[in-house]
Amino acid sequence: MLGRSLEYFDMLVRPAKRLRGDVSLPGDKSISHRAAIMAALANGETRIENFATSADCASTLKCLQQMGVDVRREANTVWIAGVGKSGLRTPSDELDCGNSGTTMRLMSGVLAGQDFKSVLIGDESLSRRPMKRVIAPLTQMGAEIGSVDGHAPLTINGTSPLRSIDYELPIASAQIKSCVLLAGLNADGETTVIEAVPTRDHTERMLRWFGVEIGEKVNGQATRISINGGAELNTAGDMSIPADISAAAFFIVAASSLEGSNIRMENVGINPTRAALIDVVGRQLGGSIRLGEQIELNNEPVATISVIGQLEQQRSSEIKGGVVANLIDELPILAVFGTQLEHGLEVRDAAELRVKESDRIAAVVRNLRLMGADVEEFDDGFRVSRSRLKGATVDSFGDHRIAMAFAVAGLLAVEGETAIVGAECVDVSFPGFFETLKNVVVYE
Repeated sequence: MLGRSLEYFDMLVRPAKRLRGDVSLPGDKSISHRAAIMAALANGETRIENFATSADCASTLKCLQQMGVDVRREANTVWIAGVGKSGLRTPSDELDCGNSGTTMRLMSGVLAGQDFKSVLIGDESLSRRPMKRVIAPLTQMGAEIGSVDGHAPLTINGTSPLRSIDYELPIASAQIKSCVLLAGLNADGETTVIEAVPTRDHTERMLRWFGVEIGEKVNGQATRISINGGAELNTAGDMSIPADISAAAFFIVAASSLEGSNIRMENVGINPTRAALIDVVGRQLGGSIRLGEQIELNNEPVATISVIGQLEQQRSSEIKGGVVANLIDELPILAVFGTQLEHGLEVRDAAELRVKESDRIAAVVRNLRLMGADVEEFDDGFRVSRSRLKGATVDSFGDHRIAMAFAVAGLLAVEGETAIVGAECVDVSFPGFFETLKNVVVYE
């Protein structure tokens, strides 16, 4: 049963036998943000199919509209009439990013190179998230940015043109990289981002799709990614967003954990900087995952993913080091997976989880303990032992990925219903998640 409690409006989940059928996933959230922003900065109209239905991506569209961009939407198809990289207009009000850190950080890069003042605000959760990480490079480039001790609201006094810089990322973050590259579109020369650990490259791929030349040089373990301030974005015409692999993660873990499961997901993005999940679950942790023929959508590789409920030999019980940056959104559901694995799972080098929509390390540990799991908390991660989960009342902490992870935990419990408090937060990334899950769950 997946249903609402009439008294508390919590989501109730009871143990399942298996998952069977085709899963319809939303468009990739990370790619949708970037497609919308770059279409707005291009010249001409771009039609985007399978645009993410998430509240986060709706925040990006609303911000663009407030700056004079014509946006039309019918279901998951969006039309954006680009105004050029210097054609945005001064917003008449604050730009509300809602819960979306991607919106705030990427928009900061765009707005830093405009010749007007703007203010970016967010909800209570977003207002706690660290923004010094984008303020620092943008200030080096010549923008003036006010904040509340490094947090939103951000008041941006744009400068055109900005100064071009070489910037070495202090932490592995695709959002910081993207922010600087977008600011570099309105800089006075070549702007370079240096990353020691590869991060999601959706921004580079999307810029190339819009006709912008991106330089990329590998020097030892570091990669230098460069953009020229003279670049213009061409209209992309028609494009389609791949299905979101981070959304697929919940179904991959649930199906892998429940013997006899068999699910299929079409056109899922398998970008190498995001596909660590497939390698970790399928090769390291013993899941049975098959990929169909790979094709390309807008410079992004996609494939059909099939998952069989049959755990094989676990080869490792550790996730740490460079791979963590490319698994950061999937770590909460992998923590749940750890309760089903013979040797459990230990995650380290993941302190970034502390500053997401919630403190995801603390949230995962607390909820797993409530469900009877043996789990140890570290400053930078956790260790989960194989455990028999029992239904309990758990808290989403207003975090969509925690809510979805513990919906799966409820399916894997050996007894009792699991009530997820604040489950409506899933709309941030996956409206309809519970209905999609219900359609493939088998109880008998």
